[in-house]
Amino acid sequence: MAEGKFLSTTGLEIYYQEYGGGRPLILLHGATDTHKLWSPFIPELSKIFQVFTPDSRGHGRTFNPAGELNYQTLADDLAAFIQELDLEKPFIFGYSDGGQTALDFGMRYPDIAGALVIGGAWYRFSAEYQDALKQVGFIGVGEINLHIYEKFAPADWRERMGKYHPNPDPNYPEVLLRSLSSLFWTPLNYDKEDFLKIQAPTLILVGEQDELVPPEESWEMAALIPGAELALIPGATHTQVIIPGGECLPIVIDFLLRQLD
Repeated sequence: MAEGKFLSTTGLEIYYQEYGGGRPLILLHGATDTHKLWSPFIPELSKIFQVFTPDSRGHGRTFNPAGELNYQTLADDLAAFIQELDLEKPFIFGYSDGGQTALDFGMRYPDIAGALVIGGAWYRFSAEYQDALKQVGFIGVGEINLHIYEKFAPADWRERMGKYHPNPDPNYPEVLLRSLSSLFWTPLNYDKEDFLKIQAPTLILVGEQDELVPPEESWEMAALIPGAELALIPGATHTQVIIPGGECLPIVIDFLLRQLD
């Protein structure tokens, strides 16, 4: 297991782990996850790439001094991380919120990435997306209904979140959920021109049964990004795409190997 490090940048102390050697590959986890999401995939990926697994702002050991979350800030954090480590044309693979961050990053920093894998990301405020949020308790901007949330969360969810997201604030589990609710409910307002700004080779990844991102939206997104590819994971829901032994990793590795100079 790699030893964790902290990188100081943009008023933030970003915690990350590093493995292997070769072309840099940055893995971006989703909401309420940490770098540990990627642990099952590190042995295979680190044979090919120099893998970096940061904790995103407000998650894990990366605190969020600003107290707010938005995808533009997360993309700025990623750009600062790359620049501070002087990584040349890194590959970026993000899933869910990590995929959303990778999408925003590709639009606003088109010259930095060597390739993008954008998984489980949306760009429309679809009825399916809004309904899915409400069903698990994210009911509005900065609002969380804990009674609903706890129906779907493990009984020890507070203890788990306190363990994985250590923070001096004893109420941090609720603080994180409220900040995520603001993140989820803020429309992205991307248009066709924004997608045309993406220059890096791009793979759009989505589960066939994704309850947050209708697959047809992913098809449309792939069509808007010049030269983008799309991979549909058969039968997978939003949370079932990134699972050990699944179909996702071979698809991603194949795509990234084809982007090597």
